[in-house]
Amino acid sequence: MSFVDRHDPGTRRWVAEAIRKVEADANRSCDTHLHVFPLPSDWGVNLYLKDESVHPTGSLKHRLARSLFLYGLANGWIGPATTVVEASSGSTAVSEAYFARLLGLPFIAVMPASTSPEKCHLIEFYGGKCHLVSDPGAIYEESHRLAAETGGHFMDQFTYAERATDWRGNNNIAESIYSQMSMEPYPVPAWIVVGAGTGGTSSTIGRYIRYRRHATRLAVADPEGSAFYPSWVSGDTTVTAPGSRIEGIGRPRVEPSFQPAVIDRMIAVPDARSIAAMHWTREVTGLHVGGSTGTNMAACVGLIAEMRESGERGSIVTLVCDSGDRYEGTYGDPSWLARQGLDVAPHLGELRAFLPR
Repeated sequence: MSFVDRHDPGTRRWVAEAIRKVEADANRSCDTHLHVFPLPSDWGVNLYLKDESVHPTGSLKHRLARSLFLYGLANGWIGPATTVVEASSGSTAVSEAYFARLLGLPFIAVMPASTSPEKCHLIEFYGGKCHLVSDPGAIYEESHRLAAETGGHFMDQFTYAERATDWRGNNNIAESIYSQMSMEPYPVPAWIVVGAGTGGTSSTIGRYIRYRRHATRLAVADPEGSAFYPSWVSGDTTVTAPGSRIEGIGRPRVEPSFQPAVIDRMIAVPDARSIAAMHWTREVTGLHVGGSTGTNMAACVGLIAEMRESGERGSIVTLVCDSGDRYEGTYGDPSWLARQGLDVAPHLGELRAFLPR
């Protein structure tokens, strides 16, 4: 007989300790809050905002980064000397930089040059390096190149997001939503509304809904400039688009993790309405939300109006994806909005009229 043995006890011990550290991070973090949005009781519709901004790295992507690290460690892709590389519009890279520092690993974020300075500062705060590219579509190729050059591992969130998280449960976001809704007047939501960046969150929630046999419908809110909405409508997965101005959601191509068959409805939201809804949500709730949360909220308003018109009673759940602190120089800056040709005033007026204070 002959054999080749590649077992490395030292590396195995390091991986075991690394997994313990990542899981301990989850154990230290309590579940994220589920806020009630103040709608009139006689409407018969309740809206809830699951606040993912309270994670240690301030966004929904903390869950994804944790899953991706566990996936890479369990697969043997990440070891004690691995340089971790990620293509990101910012928030995933912030969270991955946090976990890389936790494990003592170097981290490089490959991002569009338009990424907000606030996100770049956070990545660097956690010890990561920012590698900016002028063409957002080039981040994938550049990430592969840097991983090969450093002998590192390209995490590739856009491919692995839908498979790194256990959609059957195991403390995923879908299981958390239904657990927190269990004592509410309408415990099984009529709708869950999310955006799509990788498509990982919508895939996890959509699969969980079917697996648990819930009647909930899944709506994905998509910003202008994204390929997801036109692809979902046409069924053509080769569709490309310019890319989104709403950071964290919307992509110039249909990402491998995007699973269209688990989505019941897609809602295209203009950028001006997303940003108006961001400001309106701040006014109504006091929560300092970001642009992608505004996209979610704009879609929720449409669904609430639809439910009221049809006489349907029930609940809607959406996500606070991250904090608005990361976008003060963009969505919170009137001069930036003017340079982008975005007039939020008409949309803000409509939203204020929708829910008079």
